[in-house]
Parts: sequence; structure tokens; C-alpha cells
Amino acid sequence: MSVREAEPQGGSASPAPRAAREGDAVHPAVRQPQRFGTIVIVGGGCYGSYYVRQLERARRAGALHWQRLVVVDRDPRCRVAVEPRPDASEVRVCAWEEFFADYLADAVKNAELSAQDAIVPSPLMPHLLFDWLVSRARARYATRAVHVRPLATAPAVPWQRRSPSGDTHYVSFAEWMCPINCIEPERCPATRGVRSWTMPTALATHVAAERAAGHILEGPIVFHCVHRAYGVGMIDVRDVVAADGRVAAVADQGAADFLVGTVSHCHGALGLMSIAP
Repeated sequence: MSVREAEPQGGSASPAPRAAREGDAVHPAVRQPQRFGTIVIVGGGCYGSYYVRQLERARRAGALHWQRLVVVDRDPRCRVAVEPRPDASEVRVCAWEEFFADYLADAVKNAELSAQDAIVPSPLMPHLLFDWLVSRARARYATRAVHVRPLATAPAVPWQRRSPSGDTHYVSFAEWMCPINCIEPERCPATRGVRSWTMPTALATHVAAERAAGHILEGPIVFHCVHRAYGVGMIDVRDVVAADGRVAAVADQGAADFLVGTVSHCHGALGLMSIAP
């Protein structure tokens, strides 16, 4: 089940597409352009093609630059593949899980080279980065059981739902229908008030409460999708690399349970990874 399917409010773990607005333009004298190595876009359909167009607009406006743009889709005739694309861009035809298994393993081996890379998630994707952490743990601890378990206690957020399999727990601060083009600004477009919430802080509070109650829970490990420019949200690859190292450092000492979330300020997908002694 995807994050979008689980969230009837219209929220997702990545900011949804929107049209560029006047405030998106970045004057070089005001702000230096954001610089990226490789930007990976998950999916080459309607969302992926929108992100490609917006990133190219941002680059032309001087808001950001990249060395390589990679769109991952299993369909060789996906929208991005058949539309004109920016220079230094490519479509990688394979399953998302297959791509990230190789790409992120290489990022771990070459952390300095991947430090400026970023991932643009799709609202329709599964909990890919959590699944990658689990697969890495299973490979690292071949003689130890590594399980994905339902959360023992639900975080204190207004809306949540567990997937039918129990592997993913969806959360949201929205008790309303979010605008499809929301980038989660400081002033919420739904309530018209200041956005006083952010999911990373809520998850840290949840883990602290669990530990205070005597439950041994590590984390939270947070993959935070943040709006960068022209309606495109990204997760830094260096955070994924750091998460893999954090799991290894803790689990090397013994059994451990980790709360992992792919989140924006308002919405998210959570998973609990349990590594046996």
C-alpha cells in the first residue's frame, strides 16, 4: 500500500506537485544556488515528469544545480522516457528496490562522493528506504533474526492508520483535506494559522516516551523530505548513509528495535525493525 492510498486527507510523505510561484525565483545576490551531485527521482510517470520539469525550471532560474539527474521506472515507455529531458539526465529502467539496492550500497562505500546526492520520493511509492535498511540488516546479520513488527504504541498524532500487513504505520497531523499542491509552509494553507507541528519532532517525542515507559526503542531514524525549490521535496542521501551506520553501531552491541520514518513536516510512513541478539 502506498502512502497516498493510506491517507484520505490528501497528504503524503513527499510534498505534492504545485505550480511555481513568484517566491520561488532565487536572485543570485540573495541566495546561493543549491548544488547537488546526483538527484534520483522515484518514478517516471505524472509525478516524476512534473518533478523533472520543475527541477529544470529551478535550474534555469539559478535556484539549484545538479551533475546528474536519474529517473527510475520499470516502464521503458514511461512519461519521462518519451518526453524531452534536460541535459545530464537519464531514465534507469528497473524496479525501485533493485535500483536502490545497488545505488545506496555504492553510496555507503563512497560516502564523500554521495554527500551531495538527494532522492525525490514519489507519493505513491512503498516504504522504500525502510525496506532497504531492513535488507541491509539481514545481509549484515545473516545468523540473527531481523523482523518488521507493528508499532507497540501509536504516536500522539491526530490521524494514523496501519497497513493491512502491519508493516507500515501511516501518520498525519492533518484532520482535513490537504491542498494537493501544499509544500508545508510555515503558515498552514488549510488552517490559515502558523504550522506549529513537525513530524521529526513528534517521532523524537514518541521514542522518548517509549523509553521513559521502559520500552527499549532506538531512534527515531528519520528520512525527512523537505521542499527545496519549485514544489520539489528531497531526502538527502547522506541521511540514508548515516542511518545504515547508526543501525550497525547499535545492533553490533546486541538486540535492538529501531523506529524508522520517511516523513515530511505533516505526514509520514513509519516502520519498526527488530534485530534479535
